[in-house]
Order: sequence, then C-alpha cells, then structure tokens
Amino acid sequence: MRVLVVEDDWRMAELLRRGLAGEGWAVDVVHDGLSGVERAGEHPYDAIVLDLMLPGLNGYGACGWLREAGIWAPVLMLTAMDGEYDEAEGLDVGADDYVTKPFSFVTLLARLRALMRRGQPQRPAVLRVGDLEVDPAARHCRRGTVPVALTAREFAVLEYLARRGGQTVTKTEILEHVWDDRFDGDVNVVEVYVSALRRKIDTPFGRRSIRTVRGIGYRLDVAPVTAC
Repeated sequence: MRVLVVEDDWRMAELLRRGLAGEGWAVDVVHDGLSGVERAGEHPYDAIVLDLMLPGLNGYGACGWLREAGIWAPVLMLTAMDGEYDEAEGLDVGADDYVTKPFSFVTLLARLRALMRRGQPQRPAVLRVGDLEVDPAARHCRRGTVPVALTAREFAVLEYLARRGGQTVTKTEILEHVWDDRFDGDVNVVEVYVSALRRKIDTPFGRRSIRTVRGIGYRLDVAPVTAC
C-alpha cells in the first residue's frame, strides 16, 4: 500500500511516516497543500492523510482539487479544530473521514484501513489467490493451512501481486507501490524480493506461483503450477 501524508508539522509528519512505514506501507510526505495535490496527480496512492491547516492551499482546497481532478483515493483529514461545522465542510469537499488532533495512532491506522476497504470495494479484506491467503490487516500469509513468515517488505510485494492476481505487473509498478520516494536504488531490487518470496511461498510447497513474464515483469498465478 502506498500512502501520501500531507502535514506541515514536520514532527507529526515524521511520526506518521515512521508509524505507517512500520506497518509495511510505502509513505511519501509533503508539507503543503500545493505539493500534496501535485504529488497526488503524479502517483496512484491507495490513501491520502491530509492535514486541514496547511500553508498555501489548505486541506479543504486540496481535497476539493483532488476530487475535481478525478482523484478518488480515500482521504483521511487531520485537524486540531474540533467543531461539527469544520467536520461537515471537510466531508462536503470530498474527505472520507475526519480525525481530530491529538489522536491515537492505533485508531488512525484502523480508520485508514477501514477507509481503504470501503473506498476500494474491489479490495477484499483477505486476499486469496489459489490456496495462498494474504491478510493485509493482520499481516498474515498462509499457503493452505501453513503460516508463512515474511518480512514487512516481502509482505508488501506479495500483497501488491495478490491484489493484481492473474495480471502481469512491471517491476516499476511494484517499485512505485511498495517503495517510497526516498528510494534511489536500482529497479532490479524487486528481483531480490521476488526471489525471496519464491523461496518462502513456492519452493517449500512444490509450487511455481510467481511467474516471470520475460521483458515485462511478474504475475502471481491464480492456479499455480506444481513444480516438477
């Protein structure tokens, strides 16, 4: 999952970045409304955490611009203002939920997950590709009934492949959804994680579910081939 945080309080922004990254999500951070709408127009984010009081373009204006531009990623608005009219205005311009500071990170995380499920109905709570089960909320992976232990980054790569089960995705697409803008390495790092996933979800079970599509990228097969 890739999330954009638009927050002008640098300390708060860093706390959010670390917390969400700790959940295995790729997180991009900007500190003003104009930068937020520009970044949202450049990348297909899974969710946007948007502060209300921003320099240049406030959260109301930024959210309204996003919706007018046809960007429908779920928006969780943050504010230090506690008033029903402020909340109503935020929802009226297109925000999906509203959290008042100070807030519990656990609560924010739960509401963000709920928004992504509600705002993206094509995304089930538990992803199943053949007998492979990926649970993004619990961060559990199973092959049949056997749990598979994955690192946060391995899980993020597998989750993206599972969401696109049966479809071929490029290395660049995986990189854009799993790594954030701070990453300046080679796109071939994706190969390293795909190889690690194969050793964990395929080899011990005699499967070949992550297929290399030569010259394009990878595909997680819905009906994996049994390895000979």
